[in-house]
Amino acid sequence: MSDHEMMDKEEIFSKVLRAGRRTYFFDVRATKAGDYYLTITESKKFTNDDGSFHYKKHKIYLYKEDFAGFTEILNEMTSFIVEEKGEEVISERHQRDYQKSYEKNGTEEHLKEEVTASTESFTDVSFDDI
Repeated sequence: MSDHEMMDKEEIFSKVLRAGRRTYFFDVRATKAGDYYLTITESKKFTNDDGSFHYKKHKIYLYKEDFAGFTEILNEMTSFIVEEKGEEVISERHQRDYQKSYEKNGTEEHLKEEVTASTESFTDVSFDDI
């Protein structure tokens, strides 16, 4: 069997979630015995000072015997976060005008200026060219 045929046999079903600088790949693959498992890959694009770029990838292998426990804990954790903090993103990196409560009160104003200066040079990267 050729390498291409092996690759076709291993990749059964795939979905991609693009999320700003991150892209998540969900791939159903087959073991040598023909059973299925899931890989979840997070890929982040980084731009070097010279304009070139590279990707950092992190991968999770999830096997059928772990699906129920993984799903239960993932649902519990995501529900907890949404119930506690809502669905709105409230971070300095995602919102330029975000201010911590102590910054709103006027103390440690220099921290706000540092955050603003560091985020002004940030450029959002699009993954449409991948």
